Amino acid sequence: MSDTTDLFLRLRPRLHGIAYRMLGSPAEAEDVVQDAWLRWQASPHDALASAEAWLVTITTRLAIDRLRSAQHQREQYVGTWLPEPLLSDDAAPSPEALLERADDLSVAFMLLLERLAPDARAAFLLREVFDASYDEVAQTLGKSEAACRQIVHRARAQLQDARPRHRVAPEHQLRLLRGFADAAASGQLAQLQALLAEDAQLVSDGGGKVPSFGVPLVGARRLAQLYWAVQRRHGPRVRYEVVVLSEQWGLLRFIDETLESAQTFQTDGQRILAIHTQRNPDKLGRIATALGRPLAVVTDTGAGSS
Repeated sequence: MSDTTDLFLRLRPRLHGIAYRMLGSPAEAEDVVQDAWLRWQASPHDALASAEAWLVTITTRLAIDRLRSAQHQREQYVGTWLPEPLLSDDAAPSPEALLERADDLSVAFMLLLERLAPDARAAFLLREVFDASYDEVAQTLGKSEAACRQIVHRARAQLQDARPRHRVAPEHQLRLLRGFADAAASGQLAQLQALLAEDAQLVSDGGGKVPSFGVPLVGARRLAQLYWAVQRRHGPRVRYEVVVLSEQWGLLRFIDETLESAQTFQTDGQRILAIHTQRNPDKLGRIATALGRPLAVVTDTGAGSS
């Protein structure tokens, strides 16, 4: 293996992390990294002052271009677009590792980033998540350092009100989701409602492939009834599995051992504040493959898309 290949492979996780956070799609992130690899192979390495800076710049600019195209496509998306959650390959992550990584990779945070223009999203991620200096951000984006400071400042202000005010310990999140999964699997309506904040909301993504709600559903009782209805219809055929999705504890729901949805949560440690339910088969394929489980192409849970 050549030194240049070895260098690229060592940097690949960082490059993929940038691309995924920009695009919310592992497949698109891999396409960007592959394109960066092809350009890396064709470039004169001896003339580079910093190979890492060059690769980060190319990857970021490729991701910006792809995001601009994706934003137009998402305007035509059927229903609500949600990022594709990542299934962790670490079955027993430490609480410290989860707490360190969760804030900048959660589905909720990725969804917040959709509010930012591509350049602003890149600047914010490079500075706030990947700890790049303003000089490095400026070189990557081809802008002045002063302009990048202003872009990051505005992006931070734009996201500040919507970001969680308190970090929830992973063990509290895990205990809450286990209780919710048990209540959902056994159809305990009162217990489900008790675990949900009064103004809890559920957002679902079916991608036009399976039923999903076009707008967020709001209210503890309404959401509890959805999960209760699934259990009433399917009984013991429905099963929930607690897993790590996008570096936070989440749930996978199976019906007849077929993967039906991946669900991520926002909580305050005591109650569930929001649920993001991914049901689009195109965005569940990786999880199903990783688990060696079949994937539901068309699913009707009776509750539509909880």
